[in-house]
Amino acid sequence: MVKIGNIELPDFPLLLAPMEDVSDPPFRALCKENGADIVFTEFISSEGLIRDAAKSTMKLDIYETERPVGIQIFGANLESMLQSVEIVERTKPDIIDINFGCPVKKVVSKGAGAGILKDIDLMVSLTEAMVKHTSLPITVKTRLGWDDDSIKIVEVAERLQDVGIKAISIHGRTRAQMYKGNANWEPIAAVKNNPRMHIPVFGNGDVTTPELAMKMRDEYGLDGCMVGRASIGYPWFFREVKHFFEHGTHMAKPTMEERVEVARRHLQMAIDWKGEKLGVFETRRHYTNYFKGIPDFKEYRMKMVTSDDSQGVFEAFEEILEKFADYSFA
Repeated sequence: MVKIGNIELPDFPLLLAPMEDVSDPPFRALCKENGADIVFTEFISSEGLIRDAAKSTMKLDIYETERPVGIQIFGANLESMLQSVEIVERTKPDIIDINFGCPVKKVVSKGAGAGILKDIDLMVSLTEAMVKHTSLPITVKTRLGWDDDSIKIVEVAERLQDVGIKAISIHGRTRAQMYKGNANWEPIAAVKNNPRMHIPVFGNGDVTTPELAMKMRDEYGLDGCMVGRASIGYPWFFREVKHFFEHGTHMAKPTMEERVEVARRHLQMAIDWKGEKLGVFETRRHYTNYFKGIPDFKEYRMKMVTSDDSQGVFEAFEEILEKFADYSFA
């Protein structure tokens, strides 16, 4: 059993990564249905929260069916982060996660996200203050380091543990890598194998198959796996990993009927939550993976990603179901 504070999880839990414009309530619900053990919100700006910015406060929406659910915040200003903790507490999440890993320039340039990897002392002091400011478990998501010359993740993880975090998720790339190259899990395993570490250590980066999830568990000895890009437009990934762990075989891929039904539900939930315009626009990124691999599909994909209203997308779903009803996914 893996524990984050008092939250009990199964052996080697699967976590849905916090992804901007992806890990919203509709998508989290689908991932939860398919076996995600913990889901995290999109990352939320502490400055946006304290200014009551609509986009930031909307991301605080969580639902009972998602639990355990973590709200992730980012920032580099102590007072703003402490105020944001108080705001987040009101929504009663199970976990507050700090983003020390986002590599995007507009975040890093403010010293937040992966930008704080240039100042480990600030990273630790900020975390300690937040831990002391709430009774909720604080966790951290970060990267190996700023670049290849500054990888001190074993020391960093130990220091963060010592100031009170309850778990750490580590992406196996530096900030300099962004999302290029291959994730390196060796330093994450070194964190886990540090005899002074006693909190869960979760791996993140390049887990794209059940076999790789098993490798992260069995060869690298990590406590769990945080899944990001492999789940976009494919919430079934979590159940496929769990099936592989239990049976050692791959389960059948979702049928065309199931894919259309889930894509339809996803779009409708998105519209119900964020309105027609945003719901249609922000669900587009999922469609390529929902229907990946189908030959002669460009016409339908273009209709789904260019329709400005939901009616056009729903019509595309029906056309796909009719034309490709017998298509078998390998």
